Amino acid sequence: MRALLALILFALYGYQVAICLNFPFEAEQLTKDDIGDFRDIDFANETRAGSVQDGPDCREYPGTPNWPLEEEWLKLNRSLGGALIKGIPPAAVCYDGPYKDEDACSWLVRNASSTRFYINDPVTVLTEWPVGDPCHATLTPQGATCTQGAFPEYVVNVSTVRQIQVAVNFARNRNLRLVIKNTGHEFVGRSSGFGSLSIWTHWLKDFEFLPQYQIGPYQDSAARVASGIESWEMFAHMQRHNMTTVVAGGYTVGAYGGWIAGGGHSALASKYGLGADQPLSIQVVTADGRFVTADPFQNQDLFFALRGGGGSTFGVVTSAIVKVHPPTTVLSSSVAFSVSQSEDVEKFWTGFDIYHEFGKNIVDNNGTACYVSRRPGNDSFGFTTDIELPDVSDATLAEFVRPLLEDLRAAGLDVTSRAPTPAANWMAPATEGRGDVPSSGRFGSRLLPRASFEGGAAFARTQAALRRSIEAGYTFHGIHLAPTEAAAGAWPGDSAANPAFRRAVIHADLFDPTALRGLGPAAFQAAHARLAAALDEWRAASPGAGAYINESDVEEPDWQQAFFGGGDRYARLLAVKHRRDPWGVFYAPTTVGSEAWVVSTPDGMPTQNGPLCRASAVQRRRRGETRAGRAREAR
Repeated sequence: MRALLALILFALYGYQVAICLNFPFEAEQLTKDDIGDFRDIDFANETRAGSVQDGPDCREYPGTPNWPLEEEWLKLNRSLGGALIKGIPPAAVCYDGPYKDEDACSWLVRNASSTRFYINDPVTVLTEWPVGDPCHATLTPQGATCTQGAFPEYVVNVSTVRQIQVAVNFARNRNLRLVIKNTGHEFVGRSSGFGSLSIWTHWLKDFEFLPQYQIGPYQDSAARVASGIESWEMFAHMQRHNMTTVVAGGYTVGAYGGWIAGGGHSALASKYGLGADQPLSIQVVTADGRFVTADPFQNQDLFFALRGGGGSTFGVVTSAIVKVHPPTTVLSSSVAFSVSQSEDVEKFWTGFDIYHEFGKNIVDNNGTACYVSRRPGNDSFGFTTDIELPDVSDATLAEFVRPLLEDLRAAGLDVTSRAPTPAANWMAPATEGRGDVPSSGRFGSRLLPRASFEGGAAFARTQAALRRSIEAGYTFHGIHLAPTEAAAGAWPGDSAANPAFRRAVIHADLFDPTALRGLGPAAFQAAHARLAAALDEWRAASPGAGAYINESDVEEPDWQQAFFGGGDRYARLLAVKHRRDPWGVFYAPTTVGSEAWVVSTPDGMPTQNGPLCRASAVQRRRRGETRAGRAREAR
């Protein structure tokens, strides 16, 4: 039967599928018989769907009249086969209350940072401030309390498509906030939400190598990959099957969910393009609760939007079929220089300019480079980079780097370098990755275009902006890459990936050293105002460029342009959002359609620790408060 269906699909669409059409976990789907009289998990009726502004002013949360009763949560859990988890903050074991456990707290403080505890935790995200800093294990002063904050109230530990469908339908039908989480590599709050129900895709780890796969003009090997796979797990599959797929450099980053949805850069970006350029087919549960396939021949709008149009926006991706490339090695050579005397500072900045001139050579040779520059002291500045080229010999990489070393030394800098070795973030011996811990930092990014490094006034302006941000005490992290349309390949094309990526030669991050944990709103916003001022200089030096949504500032100005290209491109994505999710089931900050919603935090902080309300309702309330205030003044 499957072979016959494959032949029928080939005749209809011009492509063939593997014998197994979906993973076994995707074959288990919600049916009308499953729903029975539990109408809260029924599919949506699209013909009766209104607009996102229809319905109650805010999503329900604990304490509101329509928040589900305990027996309703129990009924939901039964329909999920026992997969519902209470969203307990992991550090609750350290505080007085029902979860206090001194032994567990001691282990958490002493050992969790050297294990996969936080990556495998159902609620933890690796940037703490979006949840509102409610409950942490490393700061428990006398009288401190642990609150829920923006940690989800409940988590569905999904292992089947059916469970995802049940969760989506329940959240939509009961007017609940819904979030999606995998590993927690998330920096602006898209996997957190006050009073939310969370879909946790972390354990969707299935993999299938497809030696022969055809769809449209693509006829080559491919891989069917589940959305919970991490990069380190994918490296093991690559070694086993002697092939390469494009994944994130960070070992524990989820390779096929939000990373692709945001674009996704890697050590092979200049050779094979972005993560968003790799899918040939995507399986997804949409806001109406239905499970569909999106590819160039069916659900084309979703296929466009899911590749770069932002995570947690258009559906819950369960798996994808992605391109397979020949086995690819990546060699790395490090270069470092620093100064510590005032008379040497200008030499440092000369070296900074020399490196950025050289950066165009790196991407023109299909390479990438990760580098960091910081100011550890008044007259001290440091710079280190790892230059990575694919499929070259040690001698070739050494010869490639030699002119850079010569120019830096001619500028009077004491330069250290390391002979070529296998890149640390690409295909190193497979390891599950340890030591991922939540941090309290904040940062912003910019996709700096090639035009900014072609010399003349644009180069001088860009370098001056970068210099001032480092002199201000921020850590500058740059990645040389060029995921051009040529690198991406001509097909399937037409993705929602940020067009700024196609013009970029550097993805630049600026990290704020301020410890945000425990700061009040005034100090928090003052710290951000300083960071924003530095980033404004980057924006002024690169007009019309953009930023990488997966590594960004949640208060990025004009984010529709910065993350998605603005104008007609954003309008196209917004049309997909309205068509596919008229209920606003999927909300995440600074994603397509999110301007229709406001998180009403009690302290005004840009966290997810507050009710999610319709922007129109908030505006009506504010207008009413203004009118009432004027009336009081008149009296």
